[in-house]
Amino acid sequence: MKAMPTDDDAFGPAHIRRDGRYLGPAYLFRVKSPAESKGPWDYCALVDSLPADAIWRPLSEGGCPLVKEG
Repeated sequence: MKAMPTDDDAFGPAHIRRDGRYLGPAYLFRVKSPAESKGPWDYCALVDSLPADAIWRPLSEGGCPLVKEG
């Protein structure tokens, strides 16, 4: 799984780092008002997204004893 990145409709592009941490973007949604909703499953609007490299701690700062630097 670490060698194969993913890209799905729910969580977007992601991969698993050497220390086992899932690295994917974070999303901020707001709930739509009933007037904004266009259908039975149209509940949320995307407000912003943050890329994985901006939100997850770098591998060098993780301290995982199973990861050997180099």
